[in-house]
Amino acid sequence: MNNCRASIPACCTDCHMTQRLTVLGIETSCDETAAAVIERTPGGPGRILSSLVLSQVSDHRPYGGVVPEIAARSHIANLDGLISHALEESGCQLHDLDGIAATAGPGLLGGLLVGLTTAKALALAADLPLIAVNHLEGHALTPGLTHGLRPPYLLLLISGGHTQLLAVKAVGQYIRYGTTIDDALGEAFDKVAKLLGLGYPGGALVEKLAATGDSDRFHFPRPLLNRDACHFSFSGLKTAVRQAVDDLGSLAPADKADVCASFQEAIADVLIDRTTRAMVLFARHFPTVRHQVLVVAGGVAANAYIKSALAGLCRNRGFSLNIPEPSLCTDNGAIIAWAGAERLAQGMIDDLDVSARARWPLDLDAAPAPGAGVKA
Repeated sequence: MNNCRASIPACCTDCHMTQRLTVLGIETSCDETAAAVIERTPGGPGRILSSLVLSQVSDHRPYGGVVPEIAARSHIANLDGLISHALEESGCQLHDLDGIAATAGPGLLGGLLVGLTTAKALALAADLPLIAVNHLEGHALTPGLTHGLRPPYLLLLISGGHTQLLAVKAVGQYIRYGTTIDDALGEAFDKVAKLLGLGYPGGALVEKLAATGDSDRFHFPRPLLNRDACHFSFSGLKTAVRQAVDDLGSLAPADKADVCASFQEAIADVLIDRTTRAMVLFARHFPTVRHQVLVVAGGVAANAYIKSALAGLCRNRGFSLNIPEPSLCTDNGAIIAWAGAERLAQGMIDDLDVSARARWPLDLDAAPAPGAGVKA
C-alpha cells in the first residue's frame, strides 16, 4: 500500500498522480454519519475498501425533517466508532493511509464541525495530509470512482438540499449553468409527502404512489419552463399541490396517488426542459468533447420515473447517461474519500485551520440567480 506522505510538497504531484492513494473519507454534513476508505487507481475507477453509513432517519422522523442539534449530537456519539469500524473493515490502519478527507461544507454547521474537527485530529496525530472536501464535489466526481469517467461532463445534481446543473471541467473547476431559486428538488418531494400525510423521508413514498396514479388528473404548473436560463423553481409547484389537496378536502388513496403522479410528471417535464438547455450550453463550451455524458447524482437520482425521462432525453440529444448506484447518490463517506483522493493527487491539501462552511458553491464566480438570495 502506497505511503506517499504529507512531507512531499503539495506542488509536487507527479508521484501522487501515478501511484495508488488510499484515503479515509468522513461525511457529517446532514443526518447521516458516514466513514469510508477508498483506493484511487490512476487511470481507472477507484475501489471502495469499506463504506459505513449510520442513518438518523428514525431520530428525525417525529419532527418531519432534520433537526440540526439532534444531528450534531448523533455525529458526536457515533463518528469515532464508525471510523474505527471502517478502518478495520478496509484492512487499513491510520499509518497505511495517504490522507484524511472530510466534508467541510455545505451543510449543517454543527455536523460539519464534528466531522472536520475529527479529521483534523486524525491528520495531526498521524502526520497525514488533510483534504477539506466540498460535499457537492463529492457528488460531482463520483463517476470517476465508479466508472473511471474523467471530466469534462455535464452534471445534474438533484438532492434534498441542492438542485443544480453544472459543467464539470476538472477537479476543482466548475461552471454553474443553473440552480434552484427556492426549494431543492428533494425538499419539494418531502414537502409534498408531508402535505399528503405519507411520512418522512418522502421521496420514495411519493414515487411509489405515483406509479399507481393518473398523471393527467391534475394540471400542475411547470415553473420556468421554456425560459432561456437553466434555473429551477419548485415553490410554486408545491403551492399548487397544496391548493389541490385543500380543494379535495378528505383524501382517498386514489386521490393521493393521482396527486403524486401529476406532481412527479411536472417535475420530470421541468428537468427535461432545463437539462436540454444545459446540454446546448455544454456543447457550446466544450466543442471538442466527442463523447458527451450527463451525470445525474444526489438522492433524487434514484427515482425510476426521472431516470427514464432523462434516459430518453440523452438518447435524443446524443448524450450518454451516467447515474451512480443509489448508495453512492445519497450521503456517504466513499464519495468524500474519492474527492479527497482526486484533490490529493493534484497536491490540493488544506491547512489545519481550514473552516467549515454552511454555504460553499462549486462555481465561486457564478452570478446570483435572480430571486434566489443566499441559495444562489
